[in-house]
Amino acid sequence: MSSIVVLFDFDKTILDIDSDNWVVDELGSTDLFNQLLPTMPWTSLMDKMMGEWHVQGKTIEDIIQVLTRAPIHPQIVPAIKAAHALGCDLRIVSDANTFFIENVLKHLGILECFSEINTNPGFVDEGRLRILPYHKSFHGCTLCPPNMCKGKIIERIQSTFTTEKRKTIIYLGDGAGDYCPSLKLVEGDYMMPRKDFPVWYLICKNRHLVRSAVHEWTSGEDLEQILLHLINTVISTGDMKKNVDNTSQLFDCKFETTALGAFAKPVVVPH
Repeated sequence: MSSIVVLFDFDKTILDIDSDNWVVDELGSTDLFNQLLPTMPWTSLMDKMMGEWHVQGKTIEDIIQVLTRAPIHPQIVPAIKAAHALGCDLRIVSDANTFFIENVLKHLGILECFSEINTNPGFVDEGRLRILPYHKSFHGCTLCPPNMCKGKIIERIQSTFTTEKRKTIIYLGDGAGDYCPSLKLVEGDYMMPRKDFPVWYLICKNRHLVRSAVHEWTSGEDLEQILLHLINTVISTGDMKKNVDNTSQLFDCKFETTALGAFAKPVVVPH
């Protein structure tokens, strides 16, 4: 199993736009959406829009075609493919929905790069798309929207790590909903907030609360360069530690009649 888990937000991180707003605008429903927005939670409103489009005769294929036109920086896909090729465990943590995310990733040819998608359920039911909240009941977090606490998702992922071989998390996001999970990261992890976006401002205001290293990014080029640099740094550090461990084991075998205390331990040079 990989020692590096890379967690991507989807909207304005993988895509350069918000997928909900993109679909609403492209299907000509911006005015109706804005009119209804003050009256219900976002996820419920998206589900209602799906019903409205179904009544208007818009098909699932119409929605898919809009999703395939969503803007994305040209370096994002190569960055994801490179991280996957380096052996990282890639996962999505997003407040979009499974239908949008899976169709976009499939169109981009990178769906198979991800081992897990954590998001609101989105599925076709009797010819119309349904969007339901990730959390079916109150999650108790005051930092997150009622339908999803990304911090709880991070805690669930962290709970699967073993104490013998801790994994390094690299988290990439942009929105206010990405602030809560940034507080769950620990020393040795990396937070990559998109500069001048809500999560970046929140982290800047509360930097003392974030225990991980923070590396901001602005564009797809930045994302690719910084992400691959961090991955290679973690891999290099891990290889160095393995070499130290192997050297210690060699001493054990080769000089088994000599007390280990007689040898100075190798000095690990920090990177």
